[in-house]
Amino acid sequence: MAGEVLRAGPRLGGVRVLAIDGPSGSGKSTFAAAVVAELRSQGVSTALVSTDDFATWDDPVAWWPRLAEGVLDRLARGEPGRYRRMDWTSGQPRPGDWIHVPLPRVLVLEGVSAGRASMRLRLSCLCWLPGPDPATRLDRAVSRDGEASRPQLRAWQDFERGWFAVDGTRRHADLERA
Repeated sequence: MAGEVLRAGPRLGGVRVLAIDGPSGSGKSTFAAAVVAELRSQGVSTALVSTDDFATWDDPVAWWPRLAEGVLDRLARGEPGRYRRMDWTSGQPRPGDWIHVPLPRVLVLEGVSAGRASMRLRLSCLCWLPGPDPATRLDRAVSRDGEASRPQLRAWQDFERGWFAVDGTRRHADLERA
């Protein structure tokens, strides 16, 4: 994956963007961390931004303008970006710490909706992770977020199934990883 994104041209100013998308519990965060580690081991300046830092149960995808204005538009202009991460420590999302995103050679954008249609012209590469069956993915997400989140995660799975069908994310992916 590191080689694929480096062979692709930059499409966000001078920044290459790798979007790693797929349903919840499919392994996107783990895969993204491995790609970032590989790129950095090659001396490539790399930033990682997760859509989990923006999304909430009540706002699964409409938060995108915050990411675009705070990070994507700034990086496209050759400037560092910044955004406020959602803080879930109280059990309810609220604005948390400011995250600074230095100008990288590669931006890895991972999470549900990272490869959305409105972003595709700016992507150097879109990778789709389908993950296992929905029940296994739900169990993975519950083990990450806690048993109390199970009802919200079920609703999230319903939402994302519709989102991906309408957005067509998977069929536009350059690569698919099992």
